[in-house]
Amino acid sequence: MDMTRAVALAVLGAGVLMVSTASILIRFAMAEGLPAISVAALRLAIAAIILLPVVLATRRDELSRLTRRDWGLAIGAGAFLAMHFASWILSLEYTSVSSSVALVTTNPIWIGLGGWLLLRERPSFCMVIAIGMALAGSAAVFLADENIATTFAPNPALGNALAVIGSLAMCGYLLIGRRLRAGMTLLAYIGVVYGVAAICLMATAALLSAPLVKIGAMAWIVVIALAVGPQLLGHSAFNWSLKFFPATVVAMAILGEPIGSTIFAWWLLGEEVGVVKLGGMVMLFVGIVIAARSDRGH
Repeated sequence: MDMTRAVALAVLGAGVLMVSTASILIRFAMAEGLPAISVAALRLAIAAIILLPVVLATRRDELSRLTRRDWGLAIGAGAFLAMHFASWILSLEYTSVSSSVALVTTNPIWIGLGGWLLLRERPSFCMVIAIGMALAGSAAVFLADENIATTFAPNPALGNALAVIGSLAMCGYLLIGRRLRAGMTLLAYIGVVYGVAAICLMATAALLSAPLVKIGAMAWIVVIALAVGPQLLGHSAFNWSLKFFPATVVAMAILGEPIGSTIFAWWLLGEEVGVVKLGGMVMLFVGIVIAARSDRGH
């Protein structure tokens, strides 16, 4: 392996490690008294504010060429992204990190299932197997969490459902973003979409009278770390790695997030994973991998 590829592999691994800390940082922010909507709003707002001067300095001409249709797509993508973060982060108030992160990463399954049921696209044999395994794995996770209320998971059924809603919202974001991204550079795209998502979340937080400014110093440190680490550096590492690895390799690497998050939650928060849930997570993971590989052929 040459040095450049080795560095790219290290960056990709660092990106996986960084995004795996997101759920832990969210838990720390909640421990400082921040409600979920405040965490989501501040995470996106800080990221958008950091990006704004860079985007305006380097992509102003590109933004001026966006059509009304482009802005409509950007607003739609941003709204779905806001819904994703709001519902997923809220899920961490009710269920375990392992269940939440495993279920929120199931979007390849829902996209495949939606194409089958809504668009009448005939799925491949591998996609059918993937959907079956992922649904069985999800059922196992729900079953393992049923009637097991703990300090870390006071209402696991609600939390798991919110994580699935977050995954479905991510499907909407990806489907709209795929069309918009085709005609935009990455920096311009995330600058606009993160900004729209931040506005949606900040407005929602304001309507709910959630704290956004008067929060403790430690809470500020955690949400800034969340915005700079998993949100900006983590996802930027994935996008940079696409120069050196096929998209499917990067997509497979991203699936390391549930594994990393579960390990961090066990190590730092004392969350344990039972045999049934572990089996369900393995089925989910295998199903998602098969779905992602199957999608490559289309």
